[in-house]
Amino acid sequence: MARQSANARMLGKLAVIAVGMFAFGYVLVPIYQRICEATGINILALSERQVPGNGVAGPAAALPRNTQVDQSRTITVEFDANARGPWKFRPAQRSLQVHPGELATVMYEFENVQDRRMSAQAIPSYAPRQAAAHFNKIECFCFNQYTLEPGEKKEWPVVFVVDPRISRDVTTITLSYTFFEVGGKTPAAPVAAAAAQETGT
Repeated sequence: MARQSANARMLGKLAVIAVGMFAFGYVLVPIYQRICEATGINILALSERQVPGNGVAGPAAALPRNTQVDQSRTITVEFDANARGPWKFRPAQRSLQVHPGELATVMYEFENVQDRRMSAQAIPSYAPRQAAAHFNKIECFCFNQYTLEPGEKKEWPVVFVVDPRISRDVTTITLSYTFFEVGGKTPAAPVAAAAAQETGT
């Protein structure tokens, strides 16, 4: 009898805990939304609050201004590609103007024009050299090796941010990639473009 009573009390405690956990999970979402809206952390919640009639707003209306972007400066980022082998490798665009602190993306295109499978990887270089410490790549195909079948084409992104702490003397940055076949002789990073850029900066 005592054991049954103890089991009943335990069951009651577990039921109270379960109901409490359910209630906590239920109220957690509106509490989280209020906190995020007050602090401006949750961009999605903020954009929904700014759209009249639950419509879809443009990027400028939906997203808060990034205070880390230096709007007073513009840097031209030039993109270069060098292929060490019989394949096609090039940027989708030759240059892009960005503000320091602004997130930007450029696509690179690659095609294996050989009649055999190949694995390759890219080595980046920067001009002027001091830009390397301030050119932060969030995503880059140079992080990995890739294997392509004969005739296969690929597009890969480079997502980057130029650190606002970069010297104000730097107005142009050249990002150059050398694409080489894995297993072959690894080429040195290109220096011609870097030397020319440093001379002109």
